[in-house]
Amino acid sequence: METQQKQDQAIPTVSVFGVSVCKWGMQDTVRYLIEAVRSRKPHQVITANPIMLMAAMEDPAYKKIMQEAELVVPDGTGLVWAAQKGGEPVTERVAGFDLLHELMREGQSRHWKVYLLGSTPEVIQEAARRLTLQYPGTEIVGYRDGYFKPDQDLEVIEAIKAVAPDLLFVARGADTQEPWIGKYKQTLGVPVMMGVGGSLDIISGKTKRAPVAFQKMRLEWLYRLLSEPTRFRRMLALPKFVVRVLRAGENLTKMG
Repeated sequence: METQQKQDQAIPTVSVFGVSVCKWGMQDTVRYLIEAVRSRKPHQVITANPIMLMAAMEDPAYKKIMQEAELVVPDGTGLVWAAQKGGEPVTERVAGFDLLHELMREGQSRHWKVYLLGSTPEVIQEAARRLTLQYPGTEIVGYRDGYFKPDQDLEVIEAIKAVAPDLLFVARGADTQEPWIGKYKQTLGVPVMMGVGGSLDIISGKTKRAPVAFQKMRLEWLYRLLSEPTRFRRMLALPKFVVRVLRAGENLTKMG
């Protein structure tokens, strides 16, 4: 326990509007999470982006969840940019989709067990099938779609606890998955719990990830908007975030 506490304290972070964002790149992040699995201590991993930060600035309860997470990684390129503007740059973007695959890869030699929760019945089943084919050494010990009500939470939790996974990936949308994990992480007791948003949709083949050209230009958000115009209202948070960062400048790392 003492070793784990020292490890937690050693995470280098930058405060972005009061949320501590990890400065590590992918390699160090994965290394830390390998140790987290070994420790058996519950860790909530949040793959943060500007939309989530804007939600946190407008909703104290959501901000508290982000502040109490064991690890917040800079998934969105907007966070990488904001940290740089604040004078405390992060090593690189740590995309949640890539982190999921890195952990599945690490699980092969370590015989980790994984539970998938969220999305539609068709998507979750196909994602489980494809991940099993891609990472046969990492065992998918269970999955369930995300269409359950609050009065079914305990039933879902018991099903997860019964198979004792090392990793729990939750795909219920950032407004639902992070609060759900935050509320139940101690009860669940899973070493690594991470919200993965639309990653399972991509893995199942339902949607496509942005082409490499868009990724390199840091325009994945634009590709998603072009692919899913219904996300327009949600995307309005992006220019608001840019304005806030520019106004705050280096002071954004000091703002609570």
